[in-house]
Amino acid sequence: MKRKVIIIGGGISGMTAGIYLQKAGFDTVILEKNAVPGGECTGWKREGFVIDNCFHWLTGTKEGSDLNELWKEIGMLGGDVDIYHKDEFYSYTSDGKTVTFWRDLERTKAELLELAPEDRENIEAFIENVRKVESMTVPVEKPFDKMGLKDYVKMGASMKDIPAVQKAYKGMSIDDLANTFKNPVIRRALCLMIPPKSPAFSFIASYATITAGNGDIPLGGSLAASLRIASKYESLGGKLVKNAPVKEILIEGDIAKGAVLENGETIEGDYVIAATDAGHIFTKLLPESYMPKSLGREFKSGNYSVFSGFHAAFAVDGEHRFGQESEFFDAEEMMVAGTKVNIFGIKCYDYDRSFAPEGKSVIQVQIVQSENDYEYWRSLRDSSPEEYNKKKHELADEIRERIEKSFPEVAGKLRLLDTWTPATYQRYCNAYNGAYMAFVADKNVKSVRTKGTVKRLKNVFLAGQWLMGQGGLPVAAAMGRFAAWRIADKEKVSL
Repeated sequence: MKRKVIIIGGGISGMTAGIYLQKAGFDTVILEKNAVPGGECTGWKREGFVIDNCFHWLTGTKEGSDLNELWKEIGMLGGDVDIYHKDEFYSYTSDGKTVTFWRDLERTKAELLELAPEDRENIEAFIENVRKVESMTVPVEKPFDKMGLKDYVKMGASMKDIPAVQKAYKGMSIDDLANTFKNPVIRRALCLMIPPKSPAFSFIASYATITAGNGDIPLGGSLAASLRIASKYESLGGKLVKNAPVKEILIEGDIAKGAVLENGETIEGDYVIAATDAGHIFTKLLPESYMPKSLGREFKSGNYSVFSGFHAAFAVDGEHRFGQESEFFDAEEMMVAGTKVNIFGIKCYDYDRSFAPEGKSVIQVQIVQSENDYEYWRSLRDSSPEEYNKKKHELADEIRERIEKSFPEVAGKLRLLDTWTPATYQRYCNAYNGAYMAFVADKNVKSVRTKGTVKRLKNVFLAGQWLMGQGGLPVAAAMGRFAAWRIADKEKVSL
């Protein structure tokens, strides 16, 4: 008889685990709290426009890597999925001067040297380190603790230059990296795409993903990608149950017997994979005492933080001069919750014409929010939903005014489509402190890697982006596959 696996959470990690287990001959059911699968890899429509919540780039779009093969196996890529090939990471304009982090590293180098010849040594070292990190890959074949000498030799051979780059930036934040440059525009530019308190190496690695041609975007957006993956899962015989929030994992001794839904229904199974937010798992689904020590350090030590965002999406009527990438510009300072903002970033989705009706465009602005900002938004929403919505729209109006002042040709042509906050992520995805990515390690501590097992429970496994590093889609998918691998290994079955 087939062994049954209950997967809690129909995000990328849960669906990845389900697909691999179905292929290996298991009987699986995914319990998803929302009406749409995908978790934070999602989008929605407003007035005929598509709003995308997730994709800035997708690591693993370059042919030939294990991660690329994983994306094809689960339906994220492959088949008739077209790819938008990014020309740049992002740009920043200030006082008539522009810094652009192009896909073409030599072009970036030439433009930076022209802008800031006084920073030649730093610029050349920066470019060379990005080039070295282009070979970085995300291991997805088996869990790290199950890798043998041959696995590590193979991985090391493909990333031989990376340890030296990691050492060069050890103990540095992006903010620290920026402050090694003399040119003020370059300094500010480096701190815009990724929160500046993040490790400096995370910027190098992210930019290297773009320059390597390994960070492009599947057309159709995040929602279409999640629906493709869900379709692939169901085509393999998997059962996806939507609108099925889970109340708790049913435990007897050291064995999980199944999952209890909020409506009181119990789903029984031989294994359980918890593929939701880590905080939610160990405050709702399981008692906190089951939390792995590595995760506990992240939640309690004070050396790890999370971030989120306030977002506003606008429809644009007619022509404009927004590029098809993310561009940042200076504007009058404003307060968003407890964060002061005087540099704003616009992402234009014209590269995907399915996002807007003919002759129109959709743009989005994201303003990074801290854990303290989350508390502001959560408290406001809980105490007065009316004031919460009013504040969101007031801030969106302030953002629109700054866009129109900086881009006069769109004055009177912007229409607000939607806004969302850190409290939205908490409500929709049970996200810890409204975070849409996992913990960021402070510059002087190591990122934590958590095994996807739960001590004292023999048949419960973990999946999701919270188990490693800064998280994101590649980590979520890898951890989903690793959870499937552990179950298959226990049952002496190959994935």
